[in-house]
Amino acid sequence: MRTDDFDYYLPEELIAQTPLQKRDSSKMLVLNKENGEIEHKHFNDVLDYLEEGDVLVLNDTKVIPARLLGVKEETNAVIEILMLKEENENVWECLSKPAKRIKIGTIVDFGNGKLKAECVGIGEEGIRKFKFIYEGIFYEILDELGEMPLPPYIHEKLKQKDRYQTVYAKNIGSAAAPTAGLHFTLELLDKIKEKNIKIEYVTLHVGLGTFRPVSVENVKEHKMHSEFYVMSEETANVLNEAKKNNNRIISVGTTSTRTLETIMNLYGEFKECSGWTDIFIYPGYEFKAIDALITNFHLPKSTLVMLVSALAGKENILNAYKVAVDEKYRFFSFGDCMFIK
Repeated sequence: MRTDDFDYYLPEELIAQTPLQKRDSSKMLVLNKENGEIEHKHFNDVLDYLEEGDVLVLNDTKVIPARLLGVKEETNAVIEILMLKEENENVWECLSKPAKRIKIGTIVDFGNGKLKAECVGIGEEGIRKFKFIYEGIFYEILDELGEMPLPPYIHEKLKQKDRYQTVYAKNIGSAAAPTAGLHFTLELLDKIKEKNIKIEYVTLHVGLGTFRPVSVENVKEHKMHSEFYVMSEETANVLNEAKKNNNRIISVGTTSTRTLETIMNLYGEFKECSGWTDIFIYPGYEFKAIDALITNFHLPKSTLVMLVSALAGKENILNAYKVAVDEKYRFFSFGDCMFIK
C-alpha cells in the first residue's frame, strides 16, 4: 500500500483560512460507507442523522497557546518553539525552529524574562526538550505570551483564540484542536441530549502526529508519535452498555476514534484507563469500537485520509473528496465536515 494511493487534487483556494461566523453553519457531506452514496447538508442538520440510543463521543482536550516566539540568550537570535507534550513537570517536548541553533544548555527567553526555556534534550526532526523556568502560574503566563498553534496551511491571523477551541474543551494539553468538534455549539449539544442521544467525552491530547507528514512510500513503514489519552469509568460503562444493546457509537473526530479503538484493542471492552497511543489506522484495519464518524476533510496523503479510508473504503473516500472539491467545500481545520454513517 503506497502513500501516493491516498493523494487527491485540492485547489489552494478551498483551504479554509478563517472559521465561519456560526460554528454549526458549515456544510456537511453525508457519506454512506456501505454503498458510497452522498448527500449534501449543513452541520445543523446532524440531528436528522442521530437516533435515540446513539452515543456521541467527543474529545474534550483543550488547546494551549503552544507557539512561542523568543530569543536565544547568548546571541539574540530569534527562536520559535511549538510545545507538543509535557514529559515531566515543566519539561516539554517541543518542535523548534531553527533547531540547529539549539544545543543542550541553550536558554531561550520569552517576554523579556517572564518565561525562559532551557534545552535539556535533543531528539530527531527538530525535536528538543525544554525545561521551562518562570514565577507564577504557568498557564497564565502561556496565555499571555503564547499564540494558538494554527497549522502551517493557515496564513490568516486568528482574531479570537477561542475559535480554535471546541465549546466543550476542558482538559489542557493539546498542540492542535480536535477540529471535527469545532462545528458544535452549546445549543446544538442541548438539542442532541433532548433527543435521548447520550454525549460522552474522552481526552486525547493532540501532538506531533498532526503536524507530521507521511514521508515514506510504503504506508506500513510510517511511525506515529504517541499521544496521551484518558477514559473515565462513567464513559466506559455507557459505551459498554451501548455495545451490549447494539446501539451506535458515533465518534466525533479522528482523535476520539483513535482513543476508542486503542482501548478496545487493549482490553476487548471499554474501561477506565489512561495511557499513550501510537495507533495507526489504515485500510485493512477492522474497527472494533465505532460505527460512524463525524470528521473534517484531511490533507492529501495524510494518516487521517488513511483512517477514514479504512472506515468507508478508499474508493468511496476519494470519490467523496472529489465531489467535495467540485462542490467547493471548505477543507481542513476551519473547513466543512463529513458524516460517515
